[in-house]
Amino acid sequence: MTKVLVSDPIDQAGLDILSQVAQVDVRTGLSAEQLQEIIGDYDALMIRSGTQVTAEIIAAAPKLRIIGRAGVGVDNVDVPAATKRGVLVVNSPEGNTIAAAEQALALMLSLSRHVPHAHASTMAGGWDRKTYVGNELYKKKLGVVGLGKIGSHVARVALAMGMEVIAYDPFVSAERAQQMQVRLLPLPALFAEADYVTLHLPRTPDTENLVNAELLRTMKPSARLVNCARGGIVDEAALAEAVTAGTIAGAALDVYAKEPLAADSPLRQVRERLILTPHLGASTTEAQENVAIDVAEQIRDVLLGLPARSAVNIPGLNSEVMEQLKPHLQLAETLGQLISQLAGGAISALEVRLQGDFAVHPAQPLVVAALKGVLSTALGDSINYVNASLEAKERGIHVLEVKDDASRDFAGGSLQLSSRSPQGNHSVTGAVFAEGELRIITIDEFPVNVAPSRHMLVTRHRDMPGIIGHLGSLLGEHNVNIASMQVGRRIVRGDAVMVLSLDDPIPASLLATIHAIEGIQAAHPVTL
Repeated sequence: MTKVLVSDPIDQAGLDILSQVAQVDVRTGLSAEQLQEIIGDYDALMIRSGTQVTAEIIAAAPKLRIIGRAGVGVDNVDVPAATKRGVLVVNSPEGNTIAAAEQALALMLSLSRHVPHAHASTMAGGWDRKTYVGNELYKKKLGVVGLGKIGSHVARVALAMGMEVIAYDPFVSAERAQQMQVRLLPLPALFAEADYVTLHLPRTPDTENLVNAELLRTMKPSARLVNCARGGIVDEAALAEAVTAGTIAGAALDVYAKEPLAADSPLRQVRERLILTPHLGASTTEAQENVAIDVAEQIRDVLLGLPARSAVNIPGLNSEVMEQLKPHLQLAETLGQLISQLAGGAISALEVRLQGDFAVHPAQPLVVAALKGVLSTALGDSINYVNASLEAKERGIHVLEVKDDASRDFAGGSLQLSSRSPQGNHSVTGAVFAEGELRIITIDEFPVNVAPSRHMLVTRHRDMPGIIGHLGSLLGEHNVNIASMQVGRRIVRGDAVMVLSLDDPIPASLLATIHAIEGIQAAHPVTL
């Protein structure tokens, strides 16, 4: 008999759906050892955030076909281990979109009208109308940082309320922004211009403490900040200081760098003009029911032999095909990360060209892997093999897939990505060599032969004496070690591309100095 284990509290609506096709056992509060001991009897596992599904637990589950996470994230599931074992992992990427967007709007309105503090004052016996004079949102400028599903919904509601919406999202095209009736701005300009700023970004190394003391100082004294996205995007100590000192008019947070919020957090010391809620973004009756139904339906469908609509790992591929394509998928994702950073992020069109023997492989997984790489530089772990295509579409990225089986420049074929963006056009080509070794073989049509590395510097320059030595000396002076160097050129003393593989990242302060070297036309630090 088909059996489903539910190891976290799930809305009854989800349990009812699972009961249509399987025996459902609800056993919450299991330890890791207890779960590992019993998981071998089950065909499916449904969880929320409480259960940690490790590689050891997956290895102990020979019958397991699907893991369903009733929520957005899957950080408590070892997705690579599940994929290797051919276990599908699904979530509910849109189940709490409305709830999270409405929480951001609720906090923005509460900030404007001092709702929590006025309520507390009245309950304490006061009747203080003068202190709590508020502000209207009508005709104010709302800065939306991140125009994904949640940020886009906030923007739509704000427009309906008569607000002017400005936005920052490096992966939204100008055409898409125009359709949404929002005006795109660089991040510093948005913070300087907005009356309200609402954050809708994932937490990545690039977004950690993105809103720091320096950025807060650029805001209007009358401006307010809302964060219902992820903790750690805002420097909490700097925010507490900015609100206390009157640098900004107020702030509201629903998420924190560490949760629960520590008793000695500087945020708890701010008595006025700050609203704190305990991560309630997805905490609505409707959202909890929606995610339970969504994931339960997907588990039911998979147990009946049907596809899942929100798989986090690659859908439709068994473990044998997955293993065969693994280096090609890695190459596509690596090239996507590379071209995204060369293009500066704002890509409006991407061509994925499968050349030679590459053209015999299924194209869709490689296209999706390339898009995952393109978007992950800004969106981090929130991008996966299922939502990459949807996220690209929502950001107005036009994707063209081309198969060219007549191109046989390299044994085993090659994969080429070409991008178009406001900063210019770029192309990168890669190949899989013997033993699955990945190589970058062209950058902007210049021939190179480079193994991808964690830290790289790609320059476009004039092929002239002294440039390589000058750049090498400059990096050495800043304690940046060069692991390898490649120069690609088509004609002597013409334009050339140089690729440096580095042991250390390029300090941001050094980049302007590199650009100032005579003959350097462009310099792009790359992190893979």
